[in-house]
Amino acid sequence: SQFGWYLLLLCIVVYLLVQQLSRRRSSQEDPGSHRDAVLVARNQEAMEASRRRMQEELDAKAVVFREKQKEKEEERRKEKLDRLQHGKSFRAAARQSEDEASTSTVVRKPKPDRKPLRSGDYNPLTGQGGGSCSWRPGRRGPSSGG
Repeated sequence: SQFGWYLLLLCIVVYLLVQQLSRRRSSQEDPGSHRDAVLVARNQEAMEASRRRMQEELDAKAVVFREKQKEKEEERRKEKLDRLQHGKSFRAAARQSEDEASTSTVVRKPKPDRKPLRSGDYNPLTGQGGGSCSWRPGRRGPSSGG
């Protein structure tokens, strides 16, 4: 009983020391947290500015691409009108360009005779003619035995 009071007093002192240390840590973190908030705000502003720049670049590229597409469409329309004025149809011109491309650049090789993969009487629905490869699932349930 003589050491019990000392132990109680020691526990109270330790508790008060822990409380004091936690107050000091929280007071030291407040100025640092203010700095952190400023850094976070700056980082967010920089991120937004870079996103804006990237979006502007993408928009500019999209405008250039649209202009090129419009020019290509105009060229196609002009070519089509020229063909129609000269009495040629679009399909005839396409066939002619294909023929020119195929005769001038590519030399085709004759295909060798190949044997068919299956015989002519093979039918997967009948189950016949498949050869010796016939698999059936085993019986359901536990194995019979002892």
